[in-house]
This record gives sequence, structure tokens and C-alpha cells, in this order.
Amino acid sequence: MAKSEVSTYRVAVVWRGDLAGRAEATADNNRLKAIFAALARAGISAEPAVFCEDVADEVRTQLLTMDGVLVWVDPIATATGQRRSALDDILREVAQAGVLIGAHPDVIAKMGVKSVLHRTRSLGWGTDTRLYETPAAFQAEFPRLLASGARVLKQNRGNGGIGVWKVDAVDTETVRVLEARGGAVERTMALGDFVAERLAEFDAGGGLVDQPFQARLLDGMVRCYLSGGRVAGFGHQMVRALAPAEAGPAGPRLYSGPDDPRFQRLRALMEEDWTPGLVQRLGMSSEDLPVIWDADFLLGPKTAEGEDSYVLCEINVSSVFPIPDEAPATLAATTLQRLTARPPKLSLPT
Repeated sequence: MAKSEVSTYRVAVVWRGDLAGRAEATADNNRLKAIFAALARAGISAEPAVFCEDVADEVRTQLLTMDGVLVWVDPIATATGQRRSALDDILREVAQAGVLIGAHPDVIAKMGVKSVLHRTRSLGWGTDTRLYETPAAFQAEFPRLLASGARVLKQNRGNGGIGVWKVDAVDTETVRVLEARGGAVERTMALGDFVAERLAEFDAGGGLVDQPFQARLLDGMVRCYLSGGRVAGFGHQMVRALAPAEAGPAGPRLYSGPDDPRFQRLRALMEEDWTPGLVQRLGMSSEDLPVIWDADFLLGPKTAEGEDSYVLCEINVSSVFPIPDEAPATLAATTLQRLTARPPKLSLPT
């Protein structure tokens, strides 16, 4: 008899906090309460596992007792700059013990970095994307490309607009630069000084990815949410990061379910073509896809038939939230399916 018929799977829900938050956490006093509720409806017993480096050993012990672990921790904490490397080490160990990880760190390292834009550029969501893996390549190629129009330069690792810049040439020696980080203001500076700034941060950012600036930015961004290979909903937002100040403030992200008629062509492309292509190009299996992830699209040029094209600008994996109201149920169903299909856990010392 399957485990789900005789007992309840236990899943830890992990987010970053502090010692007090860990002691006080319950299933319904945090921003992820809808996910706890959806897991419960699917017959999964979920418990909080608030993480901070001070209790890393305690979290490790807790996670080793679980059947599965779902994580909402940014790769770089916006407020403090802390990275999640200690947590990723724990997750790798826990996965070795046979515990299901909703987004394995090794999968995040393939999907949740900007270099994925280069590796998948031949898919229908791609554009003229360059990857600078060495400082020398960046110095040699990037200034030349500016002559063809504004570019968007992105650190390989980052979140929340950290390390994303729109760069527009004023002349051969001067550029206008606007960072996507909230509150940033446009700077006019020497191209050589901008290049020097990026070289100083090159290794910490994991290299640089370079795409053409999309002229239809002000038409909005479409965020496509997926659970595994299945679309779980959409979010549409009038974005203003990298837009001129006169464009006004950003609008709220408006969420909708997977059946939103505006995005059925995008849904079909994601489920039938682009996600399978992503899996193939990254050397993954469909079961490696995170239980919740999203792909951000800007609108590209219209097709010959007058339809919108889509240009991928980012994949988010580490901490995808908030999500559409319909998504927690899909996430829970994917988690249950994977738990049911997994072999028994190993017994490792704690």
C-alpha cells in the first residue's frame, strides 16, 4: 500500500528568519500560509523550518527527518547581502539521504542564473544574448556592441534588480547607465569607468550576460508561473525598472490562473516547446524542474501575423512568491506526485 494511503508525508517549509522567528513560527502566521493550507488539503503535513546561519545544525537535523523540503530563501538577501551557501550545503546533504528537495541547489545553479539566457538563446524566447565568462571577453566585446543600441547587462547571480544595468551610448566614450535596483537613478559616466566598475565585481557576480534592450518594456512584463512542467498561473505588471523617470511609477502585478485567455499562446509555448527545450539544453529531466518557478517575459517585436513575441529576461527559482491564488494547489499536487514516486529514504547519521 502506498504511503499516502496509510500515513501523511511530512514536508518542511523553509524561509529565512531569525532565532525569535524560528521559535514563533506556525503554519498560519507567515506569508506562506496558503502553501501550508494547500499541502494540508493534499494530505501532506507541513511544518515551518525557519533558517538562519546561527541554527544551521538544528535546521539540518530537522530536515533529515522530513520526506520533503520546500524552500523560499533568496540567493542574496536584499537587506543584508547574505548568501544562502550554508543552506545549500545542508540541502545537498539532505537530498543525498533521499529527502525530496523542491528546488535542488544544483538545479538552481543551472536554471536560476542569468547564463541560462545564453544557454537557451536558440529557443523561441531567445534574442542576441552574449555571455562574458572572462573579464577579457567583456572588455573586448561589450563596448563594440553598444554602437548597435542600448544593452542590458546582468550579473550571472543576483535577485531583486541587483546587478542589472541598462547601458546606452551617448558617444564612443560616454554612456548613460540605469540600474534595475529600486531607487537607482540614471548616471552619465565614462564608458571606461563603467567597465572598470563591472570588472571589479566580475568574479563575485559570476560573470556577465548581455542582451539588447527591449523597446516594448513599457507594454509590461508577463511572469509565467510553473510547477514542474505545468503552467500554474500568470502575473502581468507594468514594470518601470530600467524605464525613464517620465514613464511614471510601476503598476501592481495582477495575478491570474493558468486559463487566462490573454496568455494561452504563451502557455502552449511553455508547456509544449520551451520548457522541454530548457530541460534538454540544461541536461536535466522533467522531474528535476522545481515544484514552483517562474519565467519573466518582455514583449518582443510583433510576428508577421500580428501576434506578440516573447523575450525571456529572467528565470526565478530560489524564492518564487507571491504567486497566483491557483498556484498553491498545483504546487501541492506536484509535491505529492513526486513524494509518492520516490524510493525509500536512506538512514544516515544525524
